[in-house]
Amino acid sequence: MNGMKMQQKAKKLAENRKALYDYEILETYEAGLKLFGHEVKAIKAGHISLKGSYVVIKDQEAFLINSLISPYQEKNTPDDYDKYRSRKLLLRKKEIQSLIGKSKQKGLTLIPIKIYTKKNLIKLEFGIGKGKREIDKRQKIKKREFEIEKQREFRGR
Repeated sequence: MNGMKMQQKAKKLAENRKALYDYEILETYEAGLKLFGHEVKAIKAGHISLKGSYVVIKDQEAFLINSLISPYQEKNTPDDYDKYRSRKLLLRKKEIQSLIGKSKQKGLTLIPIKIYTKKNLIKLEFGIGKGKREIDKRQKIKKREFEIEKQREFRGR
């Protein structure tokens, strides 16, 4: 390898596709997660779901609410373990201050987008999102179907 460090590739562990469909993401942030050891193993094994989860700021701290992390090994998990517990996000104070201001604006929410590994650490990408209207969603579907049809026609020649 001639002394060169190998670049570690970020591995996507979970994605919230519904959020990308329902919301227009205006700005994204990256945060670490405060987790238990068995939760880290479960996440790396893919036992996580971001469906229906969201980010909340309470008392100058950010939390991931309502995300499901199933036990890695059911028998070795503590009896009082809550799969849906709130997990603290690790952010800088400056980032939290800017998020407080932006999340107070009407119509904006903090939505988790994906969880991935970065240099062996588990990171959460979340964004400030504005809800899409039903008309916008239909237009996006029509545009996607038009592009697919165009590709079929192009290949058919």
